[in-house]
Amino acid sequence: VQLVESGGGLVQPGGSLRLSCVASGFTFGSQSMAWIRQAPGKEREFVAAVSRSSNPYYPNSVKGRFSISRDNTKNTVYLRMNNLKPEDTAVYSCSAKWTSESYRVFDEAHEYDYWGQGTLVTVSS
Repeated sequence: VQLVESGGGLVQPGGSLRLSCVASGFTFGSQSMAWIRQAPGKEREFVAAVSRSSNPYYPNSVKGRFSISRDNTKNTVYLRMNNLKPEDTAVYSCSAKWTSESYRVFDEAHEYDYWGQGTLVTVSS
C-alpha cells in the first residue's frame, strides 16, 4: 500500500493550496479517506474525511475553508484549502481505512490503517 501526497508549499496568509494524494496497492473505492495534519510540537489533528460515497466531514476548525473530494477513477483524494492561516502550518498526510459502509467516515486519527509520508504546508508572510 502506498499513499503519496503532493501540493504542499509556502503560501501567504489568506492564500490557497490544493493537496493531492494518490493511492495504490489496495482497492481505493473500498476506503474511507482522510487528511490529518501535525504541526511541530503538537499532536496529530484530523482536518477532513470523505466516505466511499464522497460524503465529506470537517471539524469546526476548518469548516468553510477546507474542502475534501475524491476521484475513484484516479485513486486520488484532494484537499482544497482556502483562506489559509499561520496556524494551518503543518505536515499534511492522507490516510485510509477500509470500511464496508459507503457513508462511513472516521474522525479520529488513530482509526486509520494506512498513512502517507505527508507534504509540508507553511503559511507565512
